[in-house]
Amino acid sequence: MSLVRYEPWGMINQLHGQLTRLFDQELQREFTGADPSSAVTADWMPLADVYEYTDRYVLKLDVPGVDAAAIDITLDQGILSVSGERSKEILAKEVERSRTERPQGRFHRRFTLPDTVDATAVSATSRNGIVEVTIPKQAKAQPRRIEIAAS
Repeated sequence: MSLVRYEPWGMINQLHGQLTRLFDQELQREFTGADPSSAVTADWMPLADVYEYTDRYVLKLDVPGVDAAAIDITLDQGILSVSGERSKEILAKEVERSRTERPQGRFHRRFTLPDTVDATAVSATSRNGIVEVTIPKQAKAQPRRIEIAAS
């Protein structure tokens, strides 16, 4: 007979964690401009940070365990979409999953970009499970003096 440790608050803590993540996702969508329809088409949403510099925006998404080749980044009409999939682990027949906390399946995030970005120069890198998208700002138009030609 094997002993199983009983944690009376385990299920409550798990429910609390799930509700916290759900509310955090809703707040992120509200304050980052992420499209709410992303949640409809996705199994999970990676956490994201957005930084604004004087010359660019930088978007960092946490996608550990997702191969860069499985991530699709598109920019269309001012909407930056990042989607992909974290594949489910295939376990041997004799292995039983005791706990699953890491989200699996498809993910999708959308971000509305301001009109001031240079859409032709967007780039992305992936390192240590973090996808970093660099979105340059357009150079500001410099005022210039216009000479009046004599007629």
